[in-house]
Amino acid sequence: MSTITITPVRPAVTTRLRLTVRGRRVLAAVASVPAVVALVISIVSGGGALASGEQGAPSGSFETVTVLPGDSLWSIAEAIAPSHDPRDVIDDIMSLNALSSAAVDAGQSLAVPAEYTVAAGE
Repeated sequence: MSTITITPVRPAVTTRLRLTVRGRRVLAAVASVPAVVALVISIVSGGGALASGEQGAPSGSFETVTVLPGDSLWSIAEAIAPSHDPRDVIDDIMSLNALSSAAVDAGQSLAVPAEYTVAAGE
């Protein structure tokens, strides 16, 4: 008969997890996704602060003025608020109407903060 030899079984060797350069990049990208999503949400929702009338945009009621031929924002500001600095009045009119420049066209309707129209009526 033949003889059978029994060899002892070696326990499985445990190895440390090794990450390759590509694996580290993937792990960093996956880990940064929540931060990027939070940043995008804060940027998108942060634009409503000025539109809500917090600070910067004139609050309260307003009246409408129609631009006549030859009028400019400067002449309108001097006419509606002679006791105020025209530059401040123009800035408030531009903010209220979301104008990117001071150019206006004849027939255009502009909203004017009520604080200036009340001052003009006194």
